[in-house]
Amino acid sequence: MSLTIVEAREAVERLAEYDGVIDARSPGEYAEDFLPGALNWPVLDDGERRLVGTLYKQVSALHARKVGAALVARNVAQHIEQHVADKPREWRPLVYCWRGGQRSGSLAWFLSQIGFRTYQLAGGYKAFRAIVRDDLERLPEAFDFRVLAGRTGSGKTRLLQALRAQGAQVLDLEALACHRGSVLGGLPNQPQPPQKRFDTLLWQALRGLDPARPVFVESESQKVGNVRVPDALITRLREHGRCTVVEMSEAARVELLLQEYGFFAADPERFCRLIDGLVELRGHDTVHRWQGMARAGDWAEVFAELMREHYDPLYLRSMDRHFRHLAQAPRLELRDGGDESLQAAARELLAQP
Repeated sequence: MSLTIVEAREAVERLAEYDGVIDARSPGEYAEDFLPGALNWPVLDDGERRLVGTLYKQVSALHARKVGAALVARNVAQHIEQHVADKPREWRPLVYCWRGGQRSGSLAWFLSQIGFRTYQLAGGYKAFRAIVRDDLERLPEAFDFRVLAGRTGSGKTRLLQALRAQGAQVLDLEALACHRGSVLGGLPNQPQPPQKRFDTLLWQALRGLDPARPVFVESESQKVGNVRVPDALITRLREHGRCTVVEMSEAARVELLLQEYGFFAADPERFCRLIDGLVELRGHDTVHRWQGMARAGDWAEVFAELMREHYDPLYLRSMDRHFRHLAQAPRLELRDGGDESLQAAARELLAQP
């Protein structure tokens, strides 16, 4: 069979045609981000990669290559034994590393010598990353975004889910970021992706949308937890998005927050540690009072005070600053966060031109 070098843009457009996408980088590099669907077959693990790099700098390039070659050969042999035995002759993998150099070249050569038609990504992950960055600059311009604005606890995320269930196109930035976008927004047992991984997930989501149909999205700050929404998308949402303000009574909002953040009842100290970050904005005495309420189990009252004294003022200032026509935006009243209310609201939004 053959070994073919394929350019990054061509590979991206043909990803679905490959029978496997193989990432030859170390596990640490893979954890930061990877091509869609890629499996990690490291030809050097993190420790081995550091060792070879150290030998290259402190001893000589020749010595580093000798040690590296032995390590690569052993690791490639292990991957072939573990992963290739069941592959048919027609299997066609795409292999890449950081720059499309020796690591992916070694693995791709072995696979091609077995008899598989093997493709190596020119420029490696670095070239793919450049495509993601470029596309995130231009893709947002193609879409008609319908922005759901509304104060914390007003049901925007649930409404997005209801819209999706009724067939609407949805871009759920909080789901991609694994974060609800506030100081309390981290999801239990779900760490946020690194920035590069978030970018790739967002890139995949945008590429999967149809520009001929509207896309519903929540109004978000530029930072969602520890990840940053690209400038081009934020600008598109704020300057060209068609806003609808979602409204809900305070009592219903508190009830929704009790449901969404009920996990804090099992770990009030985590809640208290998180709101320590509000001391500079709200003062030690106020934050200390909220922490005391949480430890006493007065969750409804602490959420109500957080809404009135912290989240709502921040929201109003942010929205007034970033969405100039928000005052003229239509209002959508949600009775509560229950399924019946959400489905009715979704139907109302979808009926709009």
